[in-house]
Amino acid sequence: MRPQPISTEHLLALARQVLDIEADALRALSTRLDAGFADAVQLILACRGRVVVSGMGKSGHVGSKIAATLASTGTPAFFMHPGEASHGDLGMILSNSGESNEIVSIVPLIKRRGAKLIAMTGNPGSTMAREADVHLNAAVDKEACPLNLAPTASTTAALALGDALAVALLDARGFSADDFARTHPGGSLGRRLLVHVRDVMHAGEDLPKVGRDASVKAALFEMTQKGLGMTAVVETDGKVAGLFTDGDLRRTLEHTIDLQQAKIADLMTRNPKTIRADELAVAAVEKMDTLKINGLLVVDADHILVGALNMHDLLKAGVV
Repeated sequence: MRPQPISTEHLLALARQVLDIEADALRALSTRLDAGFADAVQLILACRGRVVVSGMGKSGHVGSKIAATLASTGTPAFFMHPGEASHGDLGMILSNSGESNEIVSIVPLIKRRGAKLIAMTGNPGSTMAREADVHLNAAVDKEACPLNLAPTASTTAALALGDALAVALLDARGFSADDFARTHPGGSLGRRLLVHVRDVMHAGEDLPKVGRDASVKAALFEMTQKGLGMTAVVETDGKVAGLFTDGDLRRTLEHTIDLQQAKIADLMTRNPKTIRADELAVAAVEKMDTLKINGLLVVDADHILVGALNMHDLLKAGVV
């Protein structure tokens, strides 16, 4: 059977109806929360092992996501298919009906091990709800599916309730953005929160610098050799006196200047923008963006030059 053409207006109306139904389900869930939610949080906080999340079908997919969210926010957790669920320190089971055979059958296994059980169902009178140490009511008035059959609003409610648990636990544990970054070192957030200026800056022999008495020719040679498109100009004690960049060179060439004889101190930018090595690399990105510049000198507390970096270094490190 070939599908019939459907108007844009009808499709948008249907989509808005689905979103409205699911939004109403979440609002109802919010008003229905009670002390049982706090009990569930306390049970999980008291867990000395890992939280085992289980569910069947669509609830299993939601449970897998909840387990991943818990694990990434400081609560050790993993998902286990009910067919394999035979161990765990604490069980968190998702089932809309609370009567799925695969789910109900593992309750004795959980009880026998002395583990605590949190059930999230849409039926407060179900077997799962009665047997659980804590029941979280995730019931919805209706599904967003026009046939009221496909799990839609119910899975959204369960997913949101799992997020609420994870956030409450995160807050109770004092879990910080740095903690999150440490559990996601390979992600963009991890790079933004863990990479410091000292990790990406050029230092030592790779650091372009000349004395303030150096000629422009010597400065250009240093810039070319180090390949950063700039060179620091330093005093005899190592403190930053100025900066000379490719842009400064272009502006200099607009005037009649003897580059063979000119001193870099006459052409450098005085009081250039700097950053400290212990600052986050993302702070360097923000400073460059704000100032519309492509490079920064890195100094210590005494304004002595210790490094240099440009936007390419930050791009290469994955901070941008």
